[in-house]
Amino acid sequence: MNREQSVEFARTYVADLLSFFGVNVSVEASVQDDVIELSVPSTDINSLLIGRGAETLRSLQFLVSTVLRNKEAALTRINLDIADYKRQRADRLAEQARGWIEEVRKTGSSHVERLNAADRRIVHQVAAEYSDIKTFSDGEGLERRITITQASS
Repeated sequence: MNREQSVEFARTYVADLLSFFGVNVSVEASVQDDVIELSVPSTDINSLLIGRGAETLRSLQFLVSTVLRNKEAALTRINLDIADYKRQRADRLAEQARGWIEEVRKTGSSHVERLNAADRRIVHQVAAEYSDIKTFSDGEGLERRITITQASS
């Protein structure tokens, strides 16, 4: 399955999954950095599709990615967003990260947070905007965390 077929398959697969839940919406699909970006508009069952802590959303994303890998698709990495949940969450986390950075700047003390990989990436990106701040991740598995510190430390 080539790149275009991979994108179309993923888009159709998500639309079919949603129709199982009685949701008939148009799923938007694009490719950015070899990742298939799938966007589902807001529906009356957003909370069911996103789930507590976005667990259902991540599960749906994993399911689509697994099916693509099994079909030996050219593109298998998926970013599924429902009702702009991930974008809004990323915006809130970026704002929170800026607060943590300001705290580190004022106190000189490091700030440590336990975050998932996607959230750590957002914090790393925000911290890259500050020349006097550095970040690093340490730990293993669910114990992995990010540390924000002054670059001079």
